[in-house]
Amino acid sequence: MKIKYLGHSAFVLTSDDGSKVLMDPYESGSYDGAVGYKPITEKVDVVTASHEHEDHFCTDGLPDGYEVVKTPGKHDVAGFSITGVKTYHDTSGGKERGRNIIFTVEMDGVRVCHLGDLGHTLSAEDAAAVGRVDVLLVPVGGYFTIGPKEALEVIRTLEPAITIPMHYKTEVLGFPIAPVEDFLSLAGDHDRADTYEIELTKDDMGSRRIQVLEHEL
Repeated sequence: MKIKYLGHSAFVLTSDDGSKVLMDPYESGSYDGAVGYKPITEKVDVVTASHEHEDHFCTDGLPDGYEVVKTPGKHDVAGFSITGVKTYHDTSGGKERGRNIIFTVEMDGVRVCHLGDLGHTLSAEDAAAVGRVDVLLVPVGGYFTIGPKEALEVIRTLEPAITIPMHYKTEVLGFPIAPVEDFLSLAGDHDRADTYEIELTKDDMGSRRIQVLEHEL
């Protein structure tokens, strides 16, 4: 399988047979231009949305033929097994920013977990509901989501083999959140690839690492 980082919290997962899942696609130019990543126009089979804020759910510009998953529970869509676990966008049970869904996609023997705009650390019950995590896509910028310290706690709870940070300040994102370097300074050892896409198999899940990707758009 391949994992491609488009930008912000948007990723495309591509299976060995070429089927694609797009997770948390943003609306380019939303929030008065703060989301400066380029529009997403890739043809995909499934779109998942952790919540319906403009920087996490926009299908404008996508070619027709995809199915949308945006509710908790188990979903069998386009040959993929996708599980959604209800969480929150804040530390007050959703009273400030609403609900959030953690989506886990099983693809080519690898379980990829996208935390969306998770706003709190995870309980043992939350972790049990999520299940095994091979690759974790985790927000690290803080302010609207968990920050570096909380992200590390979530990583320790879920114990993924590979962690890919997302939802942090970049040169094209105008949100008042922290850059990825704040997370990396606490996390320690990491790999920083000069690419936006990596290819993985279940055989790559034997050791733990933090993998930073560049954004494509």
